[in-house]
Amino acid sequence: MNPPPSDLVEANAKLWSGVVPPNAAAVEMADMLAQVIEGFERLRGELQFEDEPATFLTALQATKEIGL
Repeated sequence: MNPPPSDLVEANAKLWSGVVPPNAAAVEMADMLAQVIEGFERLRGELQFEDEPATFLTALQATKEIGL
């Protein structure tokens, strides 16, 4: 079983910067990362690089202002 995300964030922050989460809100936000990570893990293998936007040029054209 993996440690809670807040423990991992605290350990890495302390390792890299010598700072630990300053308050309960910081610990809560670190724990919310678990939901984000789980969401990305569920998408693993389903999306391809070429999925939306199809290409950089397509995205660029879609955001271009008309008439300039």
